[in-house]
Amino acid sequence: MTGRQARVWLPVTALVALLVLGGLALAGRGDTRPVAARLGPAATTTPAPTGSAPPVLVPGRPGEPAATHDGGQVRNAAPRFNSLDVWYVRMMIPHHEQALEMATLAPDRAADPRIRAVADRIRAAQGPEVGVLRAWLSTRDLPAEVTGHDHATMRGMQSAEAVRQLAAARGAAFDRLFVQMMTAHHQGAVVMSTDLLTVGADQAMQEFANAVAVEQSAEITRMRALLTR
Repeated sequence: MTGRQARVWLPVTALVALLVLGGLALAGRGDTRPVAARLGPAATTTPAPTGSAPPVLVPGRPGEPAATHDGGQVRNAAPRFNSLDVWYVRMMIPHHEQALEMATLAPDRAADPRIRAVADRIRAAQGPEVGVLRAWLSTRDLPAEVTGHDHATMRGMQSAEAVRQLAAARGAAFDRLFVQMMTAHHQGAVVMSTDLLTVGADQAMQEFANAVAVEQSAEITRMRALLTR
């Protein structure tokens, strides 16, 4: 290329470059998308993939360690219970109701105010617990009654004659009989509850049975101490 030709092509090249740059600027000015979007898919930040639900720590049965389960599985899993949970609930309702019947006799018959205090605690605890047990059955569309079952055969249940004798007693005689009968009654509830901890499947009933076993065992100790003082 001669010097004269170079002098002709240089202005032309500069003009073309200016036109290209101007076109790019105008195109960018009219595009309101983010820079990354304008640059194309390769420059767009890819969001982190959404994983499954976070893991959930599920408490174990009393005395057992907790376990970690997939959050989605725990959330979608239906509440589990078995026939032994149902049987326990159905048996514990009349069992509690008899304890309430005996405790109701104490205010007018007990000589020792500490016996009346024990009876008050039984009514305060077991009255609401009967409601919890009935609600557990109701939410699962299960009847509370067991046709043809003799509740007198349950552990700790007192005979109708024994309850009549308690109702007829007064003073110190009532106190002694109340402690004897309620201790046996509580012991039955403790055995029933302890058994459920090894065979039941429902978590709510596991916690309920554990509470019954612990609280009524402590109450047995308190009642026995009353007779030795």
